[in-house]
Amino acid sequence: MAELGIAIDGRAPITDIAAQARAAEEGGASTLWLACHLFLRDPVAMAALALAATRRLKIALMAMSPYSTHPVYIAMAAASLDEMYPGRVILCLGAGAPADLKAAGIDSPKPLVAIGEAVKICRQLFAGEMADFQGEMFKVSGRRLANGGRAIPIVIAASRPNMLKLAGRQSDGVLISAATSPPFVKTCLDQVGGGRKSCIVYTKLGPLDPIRRPIGFVLRGAHHAENIRLGGARLDQQALAAAYAAENWSEVDRLVSDDVVRRHTACGTPAEVRAKLDEYRAIGLDEIVLGGMDDARSIATALKAAV
Repeated sequence: MAELGIAIDGRAPITDIAAQARAAEEGGASTLWLACHLFLRDPVAMAALALAATRRLKIALMAMSPYSTHPVYIAMAAASLDEMYPGRVILCLGAGAPADLKAAGIDSPKPLVAIGEAVKICRQLFAGEMADFQGEMFKVSGRRLANGGRAIPIVIAASRPNMLKLAGRQSDGVLISAATSPPFVKTCLDQVGGGRKSCIVYTKLGPLDPIRRPIGFVLRGAHHAENIRLGGARLDQQALAAAYAAENWSEVDRLVSDDVVRRHTACGTPAEVRAKLDEYRAIGLDEIVLGGMDDARSIATALKAAV
């Protein structure tokens, strides 16, 4: 059976991270995935606090973007955490949300090149080697990490065909985005090939309203058009993006209908949650990462319902 993980977006106060991490560990989660969303909370700071508050829980920095953070600094952060908590750190690389990068004035050309080069640079530095990389977008040479020689797995966050294939060729695994429907996830996994396969599934017991905005945050992106099509829901992405940009929350809630929620998450009663998670398990995932929660009680409840 697929392992269970927990994903945290960084919306909750950072003072809550220790309790969230303990709830994940005590509930049987294997990994706590900490999102790197621009303008939310810093995943490296959250990771340090979560690692200190737990004993065995693995922490994944998810998904660090070489556009907003140089690959050398990404490697430094992961290696420093692993130096203190060896064997408990995972690095997840991703291009980043286009709308967030744009809001920060960051260009994001040639994502396949950027991610591929970031993987190679991190591999060299984690191995303790003297960096000697002359790429199209990044050039690193003549230096090594002070704390190199670290066995840190590298995962790529991907949902498009070429990035999925890159994950299969160059990384230790793939992470499929949250709010992805089971048919879309299956299509993604068919293109990856080898490596560990994980997917974030927004999970919440009770009323559907609290999950609408996190789903809208993800599905507003134009790159989720195929996900929505395969899932079978009707959703006006352009209107959703405009409503999110204007912080028109009533319109976001209206656009993210019950049908959208049910097709792209595991929410509702305990029986409904388990039934939906079984759909994801049947696809062949190695890890189902429960997301959309921002407090320890929700994490504990979701993990209890998921098994």
